[in-house]
Amino acid sequence: MDGGFNIDALVPKDMAAKAENVGVAKANLGPLRMFALAVLAGAFIALGAIYATTATTGAAGVLPFGITKLVGGLVFSLGLILVVGAGAELFTGNNLIVMAWASHKVTTSALLRNWVIVYAGNFVGSVLTAVLVFASKQYTFSQGAIGLNALNTAQTKVGYDFVQAIALGILCNALVCLAVWLAFGARSAADKILAIIFPISAFVAAGFEHSVANMYFIPVALFIKAGAPDSFWSAIGSTPADYASLTWGSFLVNNLIPVTIGNIIGGSVMVGLVYWFIYLRPNWLKDRHMHEEAKPAVARER
Repeated sequence: MDGGFNIDALVPKDMAAKAENVGVAKANLGPLRMFALAVLAGAFIALGAIYATTATTGAAGVLPFGITKLVGGLVFSLGLILVVGAGAELFTGNNLIVMAWASHKVTTSALLRNWVIVYAGNFVGSVLTAVLVFASKQYTFSQGAIGLNALNTAQTKVGYDFVQAIALGILCNALVCLAVWLAFGARSAADKILAIIFPISAFVAAGFEHSVANMYFIPVALFIKAGAPDSFWSAIGSTPADYASLTWGSFLVNNLIPVTIGNIIGGSVMVGLVYWFIYLRPNWLKDRHMHEEAKPAVARER
């Protein structure tokens, strides 16, 4: 019935319009609210990372590699479920604001303002969560196996070359933004959760790189490396020297910077601008054409 309630998911054309409207709303948030919501998102993604680290601890040599990665991906999905369901501002998902920007509904300065504030807030939320987890000594659980898993995960992440890290970042945020895109079509909380799980678990299982997740994964390992007691190192049979390549410098240069570049390309270009071109650009050109045709009539009235 026209005008009645519809439980069907939105079709892609309507999802594009919704994405555009959401982008305008996000770009117009006040800076304090934007930052606070971004801190929450950083913490939410970190919670997903904690879940994944814990769930995959001890799986090596017991479960096949692919199954271990799948388990990690499924539980890591908690992060984006919390961001979308509870409400928060995530840098990688906010790459879709380019749809509103491309339609001239958001200025370049407003777009960049959102990205900078949200990125900073995500970093604060993720690192503060890492500090809290380190203080809790959760890394010592299971005779230090959780901490060992965290250290090995982080060391792998700082071992990529620059181009490889960019490529892994592109692939990751294409999937993250597709998860957000699918959630735009959802009619219920359950719809959103189901839309999120598979794209997010796919990027984690495949080993792609998410800048905000890495704001937790790598700092928590750096805190362990710098501050874990001797009893922890004895329990895992390693020393801080075994993780010499794991430094704040390698975190920034080998991972965070190139992965962020890749995330922007994957989310903004491969998802946002592609769907804008398919569903919103023709309408924008039509509106512009109609505006140009109306100019002579307006001139005659004057």
